[in-house]
Amino acid sequence: MTLKQHLSQRPLRVAIIGAGPAGVYAADILTKAERDFEVSIDLFDQHPAPFGLIRYGVAPDHPRIKGIINALHKVLDRGDIRFIGDVTYGRDLMLSDIRDLYDAVIFATGANDDADLDIPGIDLEGSFGASRVVSWYDGHPDVPRDWPLDAKEIAVIGNGNVALDVARVLSKHADDLLVTEIPDNVHAGLKKSPVTDVHIFGRRGPAQVKFTPLELRELSHSRDVDVVLYPEDFDFDEASDEAIRTNNQVKTMVNTLTNWVVEQEEEEQTASRRLHLHFLQAPVEILGEDGKVVGIRMERQELDGTGNVRGTGEMIDYPVQAVYRAVGYFGTEIPEVAFDEKRGVICNEGGRVLDADGAVVPGVYTTGWIKRGPVGLIGHTKGDALETIGNLLEDHENLTPASNPSEDAVMDLLRERGVEFTTWEGWLALDAHERKLGEEWTAAGKGERERIKVVPREEMVKIAREGQSLK
Repeated sequence: MTLKQHLSQRPLRVAIIGAGPAGVYAADILTKAERDFEVSIDLFDQHPAPFGLIRYGVAPDHPRIKGIINALHKVLDRGDIRFIGDVTYGRDLMLSDIRDLYDAVIFATGANDDADLDIPGIDLEGSFGASRVVSWYDGHPDVPRDWPLDAKEIAVIGNGNVALDVARVLSKHADDLLVTEIPDNVHAGLKKSPVTDVHIFGRRGPAQVKFTPLELRELSHSRDVDVVLYPEDFDFDEASDEAIRTNNQVKTMVNTLTNWVVEQEEEEQTASRRLHLHFLQAPVEILGEDGKVVGIRMERQELDGTGNVRGTGEMIDYPVQAVYRAVGYFGTEIPEVAFDEKRGVICNEGGRVLDADGAVVPGVYTTGWIKRGPVGLIGHTKGDALETIGNLLEDHENLTPASNPSEDAVMDLLRERGVEFTTWEGWLALDAHERKLGEEWTAAGKGERERIKVVPREEMVKIAREGQSLK
């Protein structure tokens, strides 16, 4: 009996691994796609809560995130996509299980690791990948509760939004973050920080930066933090001038930066903390003593006329006691799925997963950063999902039917294995609990907070499972 014949009697069963934006977009697009059969989608996540990158990968004071979470929440709250949390693929469910239970699977697991930066001193104590500190200040359940914040001077390498997020959070006064959802342990850690100076280093010029105008403007909103720029960094070549003329986003950012340069020359900077923006400098070496970071050596760059840069040989040393590399994320290898070690993505063609020999693996798909690499904004993930879902629908008649497609079957299997999974109902309970914590804080007269994030996995699971009818 072909899958097409099965679909006259039951829905197409699809598992999506990863409940971040990529997974939710894929599920939403599939539910709305033109088709002559029903679909039944289970959206799995290794965390007890949904939303992936939005909950655990973006700074808590980011202004647009609430809007994105609200949109994702509305999709899952419709009731036609089933969320199953606290389930780890490769441990609680294997690919063989999924093939028995579903007609197709889509991996949307994202990119959780830091890209490498191969320079001397990168392994010194005090040198970190940005994703680690992001996970800490976002209250990720699987990272330590404490973070070493003993540096007075900090370097952040990178000119993307993550670099700006990290630098802004580390330079901000802890009490100013209490309007956000940051957990108590994060506030306590930041409160003790002795930081006075945070340096952001970008290899290229102001017209080639990878962050966006909104993120840039946020830097100037921090209380008692001066943004410091250096006129010698504002060098523009022909390609830079062309970008400024033709790209409104670049024009806006360059205008903002040059205005700040003028303003700092006219106004005395008296803040207790400083956030330095450096351009045209590339990291050469992290300097150490007794195994610990004591500085960073940068090489001055120059534009070559095309918007790219070349080294000048001029070296500049900066005293810093911590270095965070925010030079990009890197995908995490998925068990039982061929992985491109160079690009950090699942081997695929248009979202169709390939085996080690380059042949299409029927019924297995991918979307999001683990499909195309960790570049672009969150919204770009919709295009990925559209392509992947289009190919899945094109293939569906030739897929091998699941041997046990009942919606109850996966729940029975998880219970059998002792997995304390969470559901959408459980998330609503956890969401309400976090909001109540915020209300209690506000009622106590400590300031206004919408929510306070729960961090320990065990506590999250307990609250969710107590609030859900499905155990």
